[in-house]
Amino acid sequence: MKQIWSGSLSFSLVTIPVKLYSAVKEHILGFKLLCAQCNTPIQYERFCPHCKKEISWDHVVKGLKLPNGKYFIITPEKLKALKPEKMDEIHIKEFVALDSIDIIYFEHHYYLAPAKEGQSSYNLFCTALHDTQKAAVASFVMRDKEYVCAISPYQNGLLLTTLNYAYEIVPTKEIFQVKHKKASVTELKLAKQLIAQGTVKEFDISVFKDSFAEKLKKAIKE
Repeated sequence: MKQIWSGSLSFSLVTIPVKLYSAVKEHILGFKLLCAQCNTPIQYERFCPHCKKEISWDHVVKGLKLPNGKYFIITPEKLKALKPEKMDEIHIKEFVALDSIDIIYFEHHYYLAPAKEGQSSYNLFCTALHDTQKAAVASFVMRDKEYVCAISPYQNGLLLTTLNYAYEIVPTKEIFQVKHKKASVTELKLAKQLIAQGTVKEFDISVFKDSFAEKLKKAIKE
């Protein structure tokens, strides 16, 4: 598997050479819009409704919409100056209990594997995290974006999970506004019985299938 990032994992005076790999491979069946007569993919024009004409790439600029409806135009030079500096280091800021990070913050998972020359120090770090049941909270830059992440022991290695920033989370008060009526003892007992009946000893994700994707693949094969 091709690595997507390489560098080092660092904390205090310790530096461990590492490589980053995608832990999840998406299988999205992407449909394209085609011309019904010749099956040619449809193209989209960069059309300006104000100038009423197609705009070439050399006349396109980037802008951020402001609260007043106007746009702040940012030049490629300014954007380049504002982007975070490229880093080849995952810098650990702190350590927390494994279960102390709310799952709402979890974004994407990656395997953090050791470089050949860092195997022994990597193994030591894995064992220490596993034995203490801790996760490392770190930051790093990948593809011009700065990430905050959690590094935790996973099977025989480490799992790096990028985290959503606090400002990206929608407050629950905007969603859970209805006050729930307190259930009766009988209703609650029945609900718990139904949960007990449907409880399995061990979760197995492989029993769940994307029926639409399976049927579509079968139709294509046929």
